[in-house]
Amino acid sequence: MALKLGDYRTQVHNDWCAGCGDFGIVNAIQMALAEMGVQRDKTVIFSGIGCSGKTSHFINTYGVHTLHGRVLTFAQGAKIANPELTVIAAGGDGDGLGIGAGHFVAAGRRNVDMTYIIFDNGVYGLTKGQASPTLKLGEQTKSLPSPNTNYNVNPIGLAVASGFTFVARGYSYDVRHLKDLIIQAVKHKGLSFLDVLQPCPTYNDINTKDWYAGTDLVDEAQKRHSRIYKLDEKGFDPVVHYDSEAELNEKLSQSLIKSLEWGNKIPIGVFYKNDTISPYSTRLQDKIPNYLENPPAKQNISKNGYSNTDISKILDSLEV
Repeated sequence: MALKLGDYRTQVHNDWCAGCGDFGIVNAIQMALAEMGVQRDKTVIFSGIGCSGKTSHFINTYGVHTLHGRVLTFAQGAKIANPELTVIAAGGDGDGLGIGAGHFVAAGRRNVDMTYIIFDNGVYGLTKGQASPTLKLGEQTKSLPSPNTNYNVNPIGLAVASGFTFVARGYSYDVRHLKDLIIQAVKHKGLSFLDVLQPCPTYNDINTKDWYAGTDLVDEAQKRHSRIYKLDEKGFDPVVHYDSEAELNEKLSQSLIKSLEWGNKIPIGVFYKNDTISPYSTRLQDKIPNYLENPPAKQNISKNGYSNTDISKILDSLEV
């Protein structure tokens, strides 16, 4: 029997603040999973610490609520152990780009076939609104005693530079567009990153819902339009079509340039997509021929404590 949207929702009480962008992101994830018809017993949502950490409680699949800054390590481990799983990691901008920044960069080198979604609101909402790594230099949200003294991290630029092979940005109040981006990210064969801009109605009084809608703009023509615009509607092509250094450099450069747009015009959509780079499972299979048939999660452990996996190729590669 086909599953419906309601089948991906739980009965866990949600106590996020009214107007929080987290609601839109969770709804988009549930809608994406329902539209793809993913098997709930073969899907795992990992979440970190912060307001977004409760995400795994609200989606009716397997869920793992992990440690601060470590969500990517747990998620990658699960996908490597059982490559049949659909794995989505979720966490805040502070969780993923502050304490978790080292894991973020390292993950890009592996290209594990999974999706990482960052809930990006510029503040540490759970711990009373301190500046997160994505808050701009000089901005002062309501909880800060003085303007932010640190330059901000560019999540899109960092993901592209680190080696993520699918990099996109969504907006939490455009749920249907965000749902479509999540579907693209999950279907991509490699490491996908989705930075989701969202208002924090409690602590970020700068990047509010009205601010994203552009109601504060002075120019009347601009005021009739949102600050947010979609890359695909402007003819932007993020795809690396050929395995050539020239095209790769061109796509990397254009994605980085687009990621720097901010202020009156903020792009959302897919910034970069590269299917020419092998996923981590292929690299493992080159060393362990029966990896996909006998991954760690399915291995039978013999009585003497040794697995049945053939690692002879790995041992051979270590010979000097």
